[in-house]
Amino acid sequence: MSGICGWLGTDHSAIENQQIIDRMTRLLIRFDDTPVQAAARGNAALSVSAKASYAHLYEKEGLLVGIWGRIKSRNADLQAAINAKGMAAALADRWRQKSRQAFSDLAGEFVCCIVDNHACEVALAIDPLGTHVLYYQSLGDDGILFGTSADALLTHPQASAEIDPQGLFNYLYFHMIPGPGTIYLTQKRLLPGEYLYFHDGCTETGRYTQIRFDEDIKRPFPELQQEFLALLRKSVSEVVQGQKAGTFLSGGTDSSTLAGILTEITGEPAKTYSIGFEATGYDEMYYARIAAQHFSTDHHEYYVTPDDVVETIPLIASIFDQPFGNASALPAYYCGRMAKNDGLDLLLGGDGGDELFGGNVRYAKQYIFSLYDKIPAALRNYLLSPLILSLPEDKGPKLLRKARSYVAQAMVPMPHRMETYNLLTYYGFEAVFSPELLEKIDTAYPTLLIERAYQDVSHARSLINRMLAFDWKFTLADNDFPKVVQACHLAGVEVAFPFANDEMLAFSLALAPEQKLRGTQLRYFFKQALRGFLPDEIITKQKQGFGLPFGVWLQAHKPLREIAADSLNDLKSRNIIRKDFIDRLLDRHLHEHASYHGTMVWLLMMLEYWFKQHHPIKV
Repeated sequence: MSGICGWLGTDHSAIENQQIIDRMTRLLIRFDDTPVQAAARGNAALSVSAKASYAHLYEKEGLLVGIWGRIKSRNADLQAAINAKGMAAALADRWRQKSRQAFSDLAGEFVCCIVDNHACEVALAIDPLGTHVLYYQSLGDDGILFGTSADALLTHPQASAEIDPQGLFNYLYFHMIPGPGTIYLTQKRLLPGEYLYFHDGCTETGRYTQIRFDEDIKRPFPELQQEFLALLRKSVSEVVQGQKAGTFLSGGTDSSTLAGILTEITGEPAKTYSIGFEATGYDEMYYARIAAQHFSTDHHEYYVTPDDVVETIPLIASIFDQPFGNASALPAYYCGRMAKNDGLDLLLGGDGGDELFGGNVRYAKQYIFSLYDKIPAALRNYLLSPLILSLPEDKGPKLLRKARSYVAQAMVPMPHRMETYNLLTYYGFEAVFSPELLEKIDTAYPTLLIERAYQDVSHARSLINRMLAFDWKFTLADNDFPKVVQACHLAGVEVAFPFANDEMLAFSLALAPEQKLRGTQLRYFFKQALRGFLPDEIITKQKQGFGLPFGVWLQAHKPLREIAADSLNDLKSRNIIRKDFIDRLLDRHLHEHASYHGTMVWLLMMLEYWFKQHHPIKV
């Protein structure tokens, strides 16, 4: 797995440059010790670490080109050059010819870095869906630092490790820190499909590819189904390429599909990996076993226990460069560990399927809310809304209370309606954060970020497509991709996302909105296309996932409760969270609703563990 890092413009001796790039690279390979290709010349350096098929480095006449990941081209001439010269050399020629337009025909899962030592220019880019992250820190006239690891950047003598208070707030609001921000004041992240151009001390960012929905194309179902199934086989075949591969298997439609396709294209039982929990409402092993039996896979299971959580929390905190609060990183790690122990090179993840084909439950929920807007405005605004909202919020018949709740939420405009259950909003910012932190942040920034992302696809007329594009950033690029990539990195196994294939994305963009969400039917086309391939039980099941029953286990497992309480009490001294809020959370809230409030305990616990792993000195 590993990654890529480098810089331009710092004035050090050749020996010092080599020492610096070696330090940065050691941070990249600390969990998997993959082969390294590095070059330090003049005032520039670049290092790529991964197995041969994922790492490409070119160096000639002051030009350094590094590629990390899987890359291909939509342009036939460029693909021919890649086949003839290699990826990095072909991109170097493209850069000389087209400068900042060099990335426009690239596809795959990748990070590209170009350093022109003579021209004092740097160009960076990541793939259109943002399967990998790239951090950077501008040094102004002194140059720029960049890398797939924020920790690696911090080993450079000119890097700044100053914590950004806004990043702390954003973490607790989103349960991760959405790009382009980071936990560090001077570090930024590239957004999906974005390039960065650095020259003369200035940075310029922009999109090298534009994603647009075509909502007017109507094609017959048999034609769509045939193309979709062919794309599935092609996408899986391209990422496997003779490697020892297996797949996550949650029992959902995406992972079950990949298990079946992998078995089909390899001609042998796919190795599949599932995680279970001894907790009511959290375990999906029943469906994973149905899929495994249906496709006759070589199936492997592991039941995560509260003791596993206690043991693994410090490891999970250590692998993430910035605070990360998605607890399902832990079960993903245990899947990766099983695959690694079985000698696999690669795991396939189903991430992206829901966001391309309309599979998240909230899509149907927001559709129901949107129906309220179809009532004539005068009737809605002057009669129904005032009348229903005048009803008591917590008294009266259940049906009337539900009606009031429905109208109250339906009146919140999109995309902010999707945030009505936000934990911080429930608690209140002033009740959670210290006054000192609140003075340094903009509490409205998350709202601005959400609005900006939603408006970024204003060309899309349908609600479902705007929600999908919104989730490509906040659910995939900021959350699910980093979760799975880093969990597998920790386990020492590669991961690929066949649904993030550029051709699969293009197929989704041209799929009619009602093929993704038909009324409240999620993934309508996807499920219809796979009838007869997937078991009926998988197609009709309710979506669940790898959610960790942390709040439930806190109630019954003393060691887990103790490390949570200890970490939250340690967090008090950092003056980020109000001490009285932490006391209320541990003493009262958890007993009221363990699953709901357990999420905030996990977030704060992982924040403190992140500090201990990355910055043991108090901020």
